[in-house]
Amino acid sequence: MKIQKTIMLSIAMIMLMTIPSVAQQVKTDYDRSANFSQYKTYSWSSVKTKDPLLVDRIKSAVNSALSAKGLTQVDSGGDLTINAMEITKNKQTLNTFYDGGFGGWRRWGGFGNSTTTTETYKVGTLVVDLFDTQSKDLVWRGSSSDTLSNNSDKNIKNLNKGAEKMFKHFPPEAKK
Repeated sequence: MKIQKTIMLSIAMIMLMTIPSVAQQVKTDYDRSANFSQYKTYSWSSVKTKDPLLVDRIKSAVNSALSAKGLTQVDSGGDLTINAMEITKNKQTLNTFYDGGFGGWRRWGGFGNSTTTTETYKVGTLVVDLFDTQSKDLVWRGSSSDTLSNNSDKNIKNLNKGAEKMFKHFPPEAKK
């Protein structure tokens, strides 16, 4: 019986520890009155990040996603102007484990022992804004958030995946 509890506790710990790293969140919004069919080219304005190594990685991920949608990058004067910003925040999660049976109750009454641990992890968010170059109006915004790893290759892969998801439904369909 004690072995089963130990196994179940181990499985529960593994499942709870993987929760922060599972869900990449992507959000988009756009100006409903913008005519996206007129946009064929884009230019970069800025990429704001604390890590200079990310500038080219962010540009590469966004360029790849926009190229797949038929847009062409030009050095200046594109139909759209892009600003991107990377934000990193520390987040915490609390994990509580009980050893006295389901819900912390012992079979013979009373509470069992519980252990609560705090896990700190980093979440990176990329925000990409597309402005109509002529009017200077924001026409589209996308963001992608994911748990960061200590593995640079994994972070680059997630950045590329996030940019791809961000632009999955770009350009927005014209209203009928």
